[in-house]
Amino acid sequence: MNDERADMLRVFRVRLEQVIGTRGRGAFAKEAGLDRTTLSQLLSDTNRRLPRAETLVALAHATNASVDWLLGLSGEGPVRTEVRREEMAVTRTALSEVDEALIRWYQDAGASKVRYVPSTLPDLLKTSSVIRHEVARSETTRPEQKIETAAARLEMARTTGSDLECCNSIQAIEGFARGEDIWATLDPRRRLEQLDRIIELLDEVYPRFRWYLYDGRQRYAGAMTMFGLERAVLYVGQLYFVLSGREHVLALIELFDDLVRAAVTQPPDVPKLVRRLRTELAATL
Repeated sequence: MNDERADMLRVFRVRLEQVIGTRGRGAFAKEAGLDRTTLSQLLSDTNRRLPRAETLVALAHATNASVDWLLGLSGEGPVRTEVRREEMAVTRTALSEVDEALIRWYQDAGASKVRYVPSTLPDLLKTSSVIRHEVARSETTRPEQKIETAAARLEMARTTGSDLECCNSIQAIEGFARGEDIWATLDPRRRLEQLDRIIELLDEVYPRFRWYLYDGRQRYAGAMTMFGLERAVLYVGQLYFVLSGREHVLALIELFDDLVRAAVTQPPDVPKLVRRLRTELAATL
């Protein structure tokens, strides 16, 4: 047996053991439709033969990995989903584990495009007053945590070479300006300050930060962020689902790109819209 084939067998055994993990060989063999003896033979150091094609396909299906990855021909591993729970930081100034992870993922993305659908308005554009209003009743988040995270995101958007796209429904910014929903109890003067802040920052960070607005009556998207092609984060309540499987990340990017294509307001036109909303709000004060 040549060295190349021996290396492939070695990688195959290591990766197969890796994905079997704590499931146990018996449970995994049943899941893959193999008998335990066959699986043991495949994992044996004395084995000198790769499995048949149909067996490789069955193993790949059971491990959520590709055949190429099992054979060491690809670095893209099995689909992985990590769940993180948003929890209060121990000290008043410390970031939560989730906030630290989000900042690190932004940094890890480097020059890769980051795509972002916020739950309300983009954090990096928010004033401290707006953030405090949003989390005033939160049981898991202190305002200082979110303010610091928003500031870190803004600094990244200011960095030369950064590439950040954001999508919101146009109703989100209109509803904010008019004091609808959660903004009904926010002082109109704070809303006016927020609109001024948005106008100022959009001029500063464009085109490194591009904000698209789609019609929420035509499209819907939950809060999510895609860090390049390697990681996607879905926000569901106080839970963050972190996906690192390429197939899942690409599916979410396709959804995001559909929002961009359907945008009723393009990034260069957003400041004009915000100025109009500001004029309408100022007239009521």
